Amino acid sequence: MKKYAAKHMKSGKRRDGMKKQSFLHGALILTLSILIVKVVGMLFKVPLNWIITEEGMGYFGTAYNFYSPIFSLATAGFPIAISKMVSESFTRGDYRDIRQIHKASIPIFLITGIAGTLIMFLGSGIYVGIISNPLSRYSMLALSPAILFSCLSSIYRGYYEGLRNMYPTAISEVLEALGKLFLGLSGAYLIMKFGMNEFLSKGTVFGFEVFASNGVSATQADASAALIPYAAAAAILGVTIGSAISVLYLYIYHKRHGDGISLEELYASPEPKSVRSIAKTLIKTAIPIGIGAIATNVASLIDTTFLQMRIKNIVDSNPEPMFAMYEGLIPERNLSLPDTVPNFLYGCYTNAITLYMLIPSITQAFGISALPSMTSAWTSGDRTEIKKSMEAVLRISALFSIPAGLGMSVLAMPISKLIYGSRDAVEITAYVLIIMGVAAIFASINTPLNSMLQAVGRVDIPVKIICVGLLIKILATYVVAGIPQINILGAGCGTLLCYLFAAVASVVCLCRITKIVPNFKSVFLKPFIAAAICAAAAFGVYQLGAAVLPRFAKYLTLAAILVACLVYIAALLLLKAISKDDVLMLPKGEKIAKVLEKHNFIM
Repeated sequence: MKKYAAKHMKSGKRRDGMKKQSFLHGALILTLSILIVKVVGMLFKVPLNWIITEEGMGYFGTAYNFYSPIFSLATAGFPIAISKMVSESFTRGDYRDIRQIHKASIPIFLITGIAGTLIMFLGSGIYVGIISNPLSRYSMLALSPAILFSCLSSIYRGYYEGLRNMYPTAISEVLEALGKLFLGLSGAYLIMKFGMNEFLSKGTVFGFEVFASNGVSATQADASAALIPYAAAAAILGVTIGSAISVLYLYIYHKRHGDGISLEELYASPEPKSVRSIAKTLIKTAIPIGIGAIATNVASLIDTTFLQMRIKNIVDSNPEPMFAMYEGLIPERNLSLPDTVPNFLYGCYTNAITLYMLIPSITQAFGISALPSMTSAWTSGDRTEIKKSMEAVLRISALFSIPAGLGMSVLAMPISKLIYGSRDAVEITAYVLIIMGVAAIFASINTPLNSMLQAVGRVDIPVKIICVGLLIKILATYVVAGIPQINILGAGCGTLLCYLFAAVASVVCLCRITKIVPNFKSVFLKPFIAAAICAAAAFGVYQLGAAVLPRFAKYLTLAAILVACLVYIAALLLLKAISKDDVLMLPKGEKIAKVLEKHNFIM
């Protein structure tokens, strides 16, 4: 035992940063990091959209959506499995098993990360042929090494999340985003700048003659179109380098800080299980979680594949209704080259997805933080704690996702123009966002629901539910997106139906398994009423302001959002939609709770 402790422990003193964080405390840390990441992401994607236009975003989105399911396959649910197993071992006091879990995960992630990188690198050529979008392959090749780096990051993120220390995950995600911002944006800008300078001076792009769309002589628009695939690849290379920076930070953090398990805790811990035994348990736990994660990411691949295929079918067979729907919104260059229209419209859809994903990405933080909290309550068998954890997770998720989703829908057009500018194509993005805003509510609530189902040992149920949901999405997207008058809006309808089913089914299953029914009035009804008031305020303020001050549309959008937030906070307090237990989980929660109790504003 002394030899083991000497080998595996750097310090017997628990650092303050290693103290266990409550569900809400951990969620706030991750939420703050995600907000920073999303702001950085906007600072990346909005200028990138200006540089490479919707056409380049089509290449970018195609590569990313092909990457996501392969990354999920490579990690196969291991980060969540690690977090769950570490949390269980921590609750039982099996500290030496925690170290073995980390040791067992390293070779697994190395093998799967390398395999995933090779699959994407070699499979990209086949996939671009299937979707008839060969120029997207450059972006796919640039992104493929990110699978390995992201797998290596997942080792440390899952480990520290299980110990209820969300700082390493939060900081590494911010560093990754900053790397993407500076390196990716710079790469795309330089490609376009130097490529266009070459065209203006020599009439070529990277030594190659530029194709003339008018059949006479190449224009700057033609040169730009030739450069865009390379600029998109340069931008996505920033994502790859950012993921490498993240791995480096996590490795250094682990070497310097360890995991905070004291020497006394190691001495008191029972003999650890073998690495082989833990690896088997890890794989057994991870596989169903991984299948669910893969299925979720396949949803994006469905959009990438079916949507572009169905739009191409419309262009080839009956394009008039679709072109009439978007009259004046699709650039003339794309209309003169009809084969580019599917990628252009998919680029508009990608921009809508970027905004839509802001909401589920926040509640993903709730899910990550909920897993160890719910696992600990379930392992201890305390039904009161289990119910309290369930209601806290669901209520906090609803309090955020419902107003955000409804607000995004009612302000879809002004938000799209605020973020992406006033180009004609932005209106197409806004049409999609109206549907996606509502879909975001159910997608957001489903993420923490999955975490709680995994925490109570039913890692198989989220897989079964999302697989049925994806069948609904595939059918809806294929049928509805093929209707010329609906086209890309069909993918939004498919997403909405998929996550509506998944959220409802997950709530039912969680209640049946735990035999605990949460207070739906406090968890969903009160947040919905407050959110409806909030959305109505946002819509009313913008419409009234636009009628009186039409020149100040951008400022009116921000004003509408600000007023809606204030109205929402007031509605929550008046409805007593916030629980005292929720407030107590906050840093300095006792002081905040006393103030709210004094004015009778909390349950």
